[in-house]
Amino acid sequence: MTMATLGYVNIFARDIVAIADFYAGLFGLEEIRESRSPIFRGLKTKGANLGFNAPEAYALLNLEEFTGGGIKSFLTFDVAGVAEVDRLTPIAVAKGATLLKAPFTTYYGWYQSVLLDPEGNAFRINFVPA
Repeated sequence: MTMATLGYVNIFARDIVAIADFYAGLFGLEEIRESRSPIFRGLKTKGANLGFNAPEAYALLNLEEFTGGGIKSFLTFDVAGVAEVDRLTPIAVAKGATLLKAPFTTYYGWYQSVLLDPEGNAFRINFVPA
């Protein structure tokens, strides 16, 4: 088993452009243009990348019941492949996580599952194809 890498720390924001510009300007971070969409902006850091999701992403991730409250951020753990997402998802559930969205391919080409940890924090198990 390969150790997972924390790929992104994601924050839900009302104005993803303004908040991404704020952090990019403050810390000299570069935008990850290939992941730009109407509902997402990502910034490259030396560690985990920083992502900003518009409220529309709640539906994409099957988090609608938390819209406007509760979940404001979620962790994204990058793993080695599709098989690893499929392998780890039921293990997470067995350890007390709640599956919100079974493994799927996103419109931007990533393969992921969306879960809540035992304390109700959202996270994704994610594979980004090369």
